[in-house]
Amino acid sequence: MTEVKKRELLRTARSWDGASLAALVSRDEEIVSIRYEFGPGEKLGWHHHDVLNFGVVERGELTIVDVDGNVKVFRAGEALVEMVGTIHHGENNGSETVVLIMFYLAPKGVALSVPHPELPPCD
Repeated sequence: MTEVKKRELLRTARSWDGASLAALVSRDEEIVSIRYEFGPGEKLGWHHHDVLNFGVVERGELTIVDVDGNVKVFRAGEALVEMVGTIHHGENNGSETVVLIMFYLAPKGVALSVPHPELPPCD
């Protein structure tokens, strides 16, 4: 298996012209965008989010499984709002690489994702 590719695309509290987003975002928050790529059979480990995040599947099929076994599949072109505070993982059960663009609204210095290595591996 290959490693999931993760590339931060943006981290800011300002619009493209440099203007502050203070009216929409608190002084301690910033907007972060990350592009994830993972091949067929790849799984992200168990984790949860303490911050608001949403995104779009650019390519492939993303399957999200929560710790209770609930499953939701998102296909290319579909948008999603991630669970906050619920342990889950993402996986690629399809035949092509998943490309996922996510956007986070998070206080500066707060982890975007909190791993749960104490749980058994995602099978």
